[in-house]
Amino acid sequence: MGEGLQDQQQVLASLRSIVFKESEIVEGKLEKIAGYDFNRGINYPELLRSMVSTGFQASNLGDAIEVVNAMLDWSLADDEPAEDCGEEERELGFRQSIRCKIFLGFTSNLISSGVRDTVRFLVEHRMVDVVVTTTGGIEEDIIKCLAPTYRGDFSLPGAFLRSKGLNRIGNLLVPNDNYCKFEDWIIPIFDQMLQEQCEEGILWTPSKVIARLGKEINDPSSYLFWAYKNDIPVFCPGLTDGSLGDMLYFHSFRKPGLVIDVVQDIRAMNGEAVHATPRKTGMIILGGGLPKHHICNANMMRNGADYAVFINTAQEFDGSDSGARPDEAVSWGKIRGSARTVKVHCDATIAFPLLVAETFAKRIKGLVNNTA
Repeated sequence: MGEGLQDQQQVLASLRSIVFKESEIVEGKLEKIAGYDFNRGINYPELLRSMVSTGFQASNLGDAIEVVNAMLDWSLADDEPAEDCGEEERELGFRQSIRCKIFLGFTSNLISSGVRDTVRFLVEHRMVDVVVTTTGGIEEDIIKCLAPTYRGDFSLPGAFLRSKGLNRIGNLLVPNDNYCKFEDWIIPIFDQMLQEQCEEGILWTPSKVIARLGKEINDPSSYLFWAYKNDIPVFCPGLTDGSLGDMLYFHSFRKPGLVIDVVQDIRAMNGEAVHATPRKTGMIILGGGLPKHHICNANMMRNGADYAVFINTAQEFDGSDSGARPDEAVSWGKIRGSARTVKVHCDATIAFPLLVAETFAKRIKGLVNNTA
């Protein structure tokens, strides 16, 4: 009987050693999980800073804030001068003036949403250097200057909306009349562009077309207006994939001959990355698809970006580029192995304004922090 009890105790001890494997000491090595304590009052900057230690995607958002601040803090003065650099590049003042080149990419639905105003803020204040978007990201910005988009509901029936002449983007509604106003506005511009092509030999590219639209809309609520005014290039290689493409299609029957050259733009886009040296480059990409790949591919031409923040809800199990985590881009040479990167699995309409609040916006002098 005693031997049986002893055997049981040995088995139990063995099981305990398996289940309760001795822990490595992590005290002082890893951050402790803790959320924001509202007993301290409502302090939004402190609340956002607490994201890092909250866990799950809150921590990823906290990491994204740190990575973007690292992009904004970096200057060439942080690095040792290269042995073969010129005298100017050795001067401290010059090195402090060389900042990280930031590529911002986003899908069209974000311009349909109120994130458009966040994008406009960044472009207005020259806080990003290159923008890449889809066609909807161009036309929706212009259309909102002509007529508003409205809040609807995800569950509104498509047939009902069709009978009312309303188009649904998630829980947003865009009346067909908005696109009619867009057509009335843009067709005369295409007429003028065709005339300039024929009479002055101008060869249009998507980015030149976009800059022209920003100039013509002349509305400070438009991020394209500010991109034109601040000479920030906006690239959209799939320019025909949207209402803008519909307008080009209709115009080709009215007055055939307008040519838009995408080859010049791929040279210009890749050149933004290739010729960034000695600057570091950073990528902030909202959503996936064309903008994500276009920015990453351009940075491959310089052996990868130095910083990368992805914010999207896509998954990687189906092999999509949209869902791919930053480490996959490292395998292609689109992001450097030494880069600081993070992916936030979150709707960008939630995450991006919060990120901007704790990064870019804090660097604009005169903005008042309302903490209550």
